[in-house]
Amino acid sequence: MRSRRSLIWVLALSAIATAVGIVVVLWIDWFPAQASTAATDIDTLYDVLLIVSVPIFVLVMAVALYSVWAFRVKPGDQRDGAPIHGNTRLEIIWVTIPFIIVAVLAGYGWIVLDDIEAKKADELVVEVTGQQFAWSFAYPDLEELETNQLVLPVDRPVHFKVNTKDVLHDFWVPDFRLKTDAVPGLTTTIRVTPNRVGSYPVVCAELCGIGHSTMRQTVRVVPAEEFDAWVERQRASKVDGGVDDAGGDPIAAGRQLFNDTGCNACHTLADAGATGAAGPALDDLAAQAERLGRAEGLTAAEFVETSIVDPDATVAEGYQPGIMPTDYGDRLSPAQLQTLVDYLLEVSGGGSSQ
Repeated sequence: MRSRRSLIWVLALSAIATAVGIVVVLWIDWFPAQASTAATDIDTLYDVLLIVSVPIFVLVMAVALYSVWAFRVKPGDQRDGAPIHGNTRLEIIWVTIPFIIVAVLAGYGWIVLDDIEAKKADELVVEVTGQQFAWSFAYPDLEELETNQLVLPVDRPVHFKVNTKDVLHDFWVPDFRLKTDAVPGLTTTIRVTPNRVGSYPVVCAELCGIGHSTMRQTVRVVPAEEFDAWVERQRASKVDGGVDDAGGDPIAAGRQLFNDTGCNACHTLADAGATGAAGPALDDLAAQAERLGRAEGLTAAEFVETSIVDPDATVAEGYQPGIMPTDYGDRLSPAQLQTLVDYLLEVSGGGSSQ
């Protein structure tokens, strides 16, 4: 009788703990803002998983703790435990119920995923390329536009095609609730429809090297008209180096290039508000470029340009080769490269190279 009363108390406390646990896990705001049509369905799925998981966790822990307390060995008792025979009915029950739960949840998850991955009309194709330690983007349907910025029109379906030039990366936008691996030799895909205007972080969620934590960028979701205007500005910037787009201000144009190309993720530069540590600090670049360039028979501007397009030619003391991407010579037009070099020298105390 006493044992039965104890069991009833355990079950009652378990029921209370379950109720409290469900309220707590549903009250906690686990995720950032919802910025895609998939976010609501994924958040709901997560809540359902929590609601199912809490009572199972409480039940397992209650049985374990009750067993430890009720069947504990008395001090000094060295006898073997009483023989226990299996209970076929109980074993069938505790295998069947979890199987049904897992099967139902798997089916629910498949329905949500199938709806998210379904092809939609008027999709904008964006090719995402990961490379230690930056992202680059191409819009093949927009005259093969290539850029280091990710800008998307609101309420338009987007089909991401993700690949990598080197190691494993993981393309993740937490506010979209979706991510996919970037695998060498493969192109993975993911679909999303942004439905909230704003700026959201793009994160690499796969440990990809010493600069992994700096492999961050931003996706801007804008109205359709603003997106079209941005596309036209990007096309123009390929010709004028971005200076005209920045109102004729070379410093503003250089700062924009510095941030858009991902330099701010790996380098420290006060003018750009960059605090990256994977690469050398650039606040005294002009003086260093003058000194190191002289040793190699180059001007400061030539040394900086070479360091951008061929970063392994001269590696700063304390840093390793193979960290900085080597394709900036292809990703930047000559005008953009000149704008970036002038900017770096100007804000680091060296004046313009022209």
